Amino acid sequence: MTDGGQRRLARATLRYAQGHLDRAGILRKDEVWVREQLASAAARFVPLWRDRNLVTPLEDGAGDPMAVTFAAGEAHAWREAAGQWVLLGLLPDRTPLIALDLSACEEQHAYGLADGHRFFDLRRVGPLLSVTDAALCAYARGMLYWHRQHGFCSRCGSPTHSRQGGHVRACSDAGCGHITFPRTDPAVIMLVVCERAGEPPLCLLGRDPRWPPGTYSTLAGFVEPGESLEEAVAREVHEETGVRVTDVTYRASQPWPFPASIMLGFHARAHDTTLHLDTEEVEDARWFTAREIASFGEWGDDSAPLRVPRRDSIARYLIDSWVAGERR
Repeated sequence: MTDGGQRRLARATLRYAQGHLDRAGILRKDEVWVREQLASAAARFVPLWRDRNLVTPLEDGAGDPMAVTFAAGEAHAWREAAGQWVLLGLLPDRTPLIALDLSACEEQHAYGLADGHRFFDLRRVGPLLSVTDAALCAYARGMLYWHRQHGFCSRCGSPTHSRQGGHVRACSDAGCGHITFPRTDPAVIMLVVCERAGEPPLCLLGRDPRWPPGTYSTLAGFVEPGESLEEAVAREVHEETGVRVTDVTYRASQPWPFPASIMLGFHARAHDTTLHLDTEEVEDARWFTAREIASFGEWGDDSAPLRVPRRDSIARYLIDSWVAGERR
């Protein structure tokens, strides 16, 4: 921020987690029970269109957006237009919650059904939604994305069919019968700290050239086959920055349906601050004190020379948690 100001540190919160649905893992294996939930007059429906979630309009002075669901009596047209549906689970009052994929519709048709609401990319509205709504939108987005990517069997190429309320896809070829379950790709994301006697602790942050100018965030990377999470943390940090780390400790995780990952957050300790950057992986990396990071601007703040990552990311959660702990 300019003029030495301090960015207000909000309470660190993980978005896209903390949903309150009963996913009914055992019940949804009963196809009769699933059909009853789909036909229930109490059911509520969550429409999506081409990976975009339906929310109340973003208008100045209208308050924060909210996820939009429709009661069964209002959802007939939605259900007729849906190419895929998924029983997400049961709300605390046992109301069935069902996601509907309108991706096959043309934009005009989809918005014609939206009743004044709008479809938005979750990465735009996620930070503005309540924790519960953000988790619901992420879950629905992730499940419907998975269905669109697995319409054909990976073994024999035959079409697959949805089963168990949309939580399984089965090959239509009786001679194959391959079953596919929803997949999420594990990725590690780590806050690396170096502590030296008599000096303020330092945190290692890097930047991707695709981000807004001046944005720095934690390092991250996908887990490779045959690799433990701790090994992935150490490898990614060393590959990108040349830094060796020890004491890798788990902190938190976050579903990240962009398109299909689970972010596994860690802290790690470095004993040397010397950097040897792989510029194909990171444009820059630097060590910062908690005081310096507290003065960063927000993601998207064009007036700030240095900026923190998006408020809905686990990177932001890890950074804000560390800064708050160091500045107590």
